[in-house]
Amino acid sequence: MADDLNEPANHTHSKAERSPSLARVQAVPWLIAIVLFALAAWLGWRAFIYKEEGDPVASAMLAFEKQNSLTVFSSRFEVVAESVDRRGVLNIDLLESRQASVIPATVEYRLDLSSMDRDRFDWDEESETLGVVLPALKISRPNLDEGAAKTFTEGTYVSRDASADLARNNSQQAERKAAAFAKNPQVLAMAREAAKEAVRQNLAIPLQVAGYGDVTVEVRFDGEAAPE
Repeated sequence: MADDLNEPANHTHSKAERSPSLARVQAVPWLIAIVLFALAAWLGWRAFIYKEEGDPVASAMLAFEKQNSLTVFSSRFEVVAESVDRRGVLNIDLLESRQASVIPATVEYRLDLSSMDRDRFDWDEESETLGVVLPALKISRPNLDEGAAKTFTEGTYVSRDASADLARNNSQQAERKAAAFAKNPQVLAMAREAAKEAVRQNLAIPLQVAGYGDVTVEVRFDGEAAPE
């Protein structure tokens, strides 16, 4: 009899234990949803509203941190080289051959970003302007596309050795001419303008993403006067 009286109580107690457990299970998806919503709200606030009082110069340097060098301009042009080969016996020239070559060449202009320390940046908080001073451009060794060269050879008889010497002399001459052309003031001016624009784009966008708004980036090279 006593056992019969206790049985409903045990049944009620077991049901009471299951109810909180079921409630906890049902609450888990809601808790996850709330956490995800809060995280999304925080990320949105961080990206679009919050503006961290940080260091724009540090942010700019961070944008260059992973780039040791930046290719900013590439110039492709043709150079003309001409060589003469004379061969004979007892100092008497018996055979003379001439070879002219038109050889395409490519030169690249790079910025050495490894030297971009804090002294090369200047932040004007009032005007929200970042000043950047760049080192001189580095010019690559000319890359001669001798496979696409146009060659013209003259001579009654051009031996294999003479042909090889003419081709080698023309290549050396073409490389020297290409290196000189790469330093042409007009070409250098175009390369510098391309470098300035590349740096503006490389810095303006990361600064905007970092929360500094529409920042003005003024770029100049060593030796150039700062804008007024």
